[in-house]
Amino acid sequence: MVSSPFFSFSLCRSPYHLITFPQLSAYSPPFDDLTKNLEQVKLEYIAMANIVEDKIYGWVQGKDARETRVAIYTSIRDIPYAVIPELNDPERYMEVLKLNRGSCTPKHLLLCRMYQQIGLEVLYVVYPFRWDEVEAIYPPELKKLARAMPVGYHLACKVDVDGKFILVDATLDLALHKIGLPVNREWDGIGDTFLAVNPCGEEELYHPSEAYLMQHSTDSEKTLAFYNGLNLWLEQLRG
Repeated sequence: MVSSPFFSFSLCRSPYHLITFPQLSAYSPPFDDLTKNLEQVKLEYIAMANIVEDKIYGWVQGKDARETRVAIYTSIRDIPYAVIPELNDPERYMEVLKLNRGSCTPKHLLLCRMYQQIGLEVLYVVYPFRWDEVEAIYPPELKKLARAMPVGYHLACKVDVDGKFILVDATLDLALHKIGLPVNREWDGIGDTFLAVNPCGEEELYHPSEAYLMQHSTDSEKTLAFYNGLNLWLEQLRG
């Protein structure tokens, strides 16, 4: 995630993107081992891609364009919200389907992927926010931890619908309405959805090819303690 909830990745934005690589270790594994590792990664990616294809087919079969947008959105929205920093990786976000848990980052990486596969143009949109200003009514201990959290960055999507980019935020599952969060219970597939956070700064737009710019921040013990406490509390609320 950007350190967001809905998130936690650090952002950089410039006209030119300088990519640096860590120094290679003096030890290089045997070529055969590298080949096996690459083949395993390839097989895992293909397996997850097949799962995505199957999910889309099951969610949208027999629906028109608007109903298809809504069906994909609703299915991702209904994945229970939980902060799992490992899933913020642009190469691991599809695991949200396997775990049936995820925060704003993997949910919207997945939403973008699925919308692109049905021919929609999608941009990522990032909003800075503060955890202690989220509309949820935190229990006392969690509120204390929230106050100590750094600024987070919330990821959502902007989707081209009939020539207009609209906000599509699938972060919050329906059960979280009971704690005062801005859950999108109904979406018509045409207009903006509610935004899951109260921004404390300007939005930033990213093309999907720039997902690598949204790199994960280093999570401190306090940050992880907040995430763990938040996840536990939300699970208890869902019953």
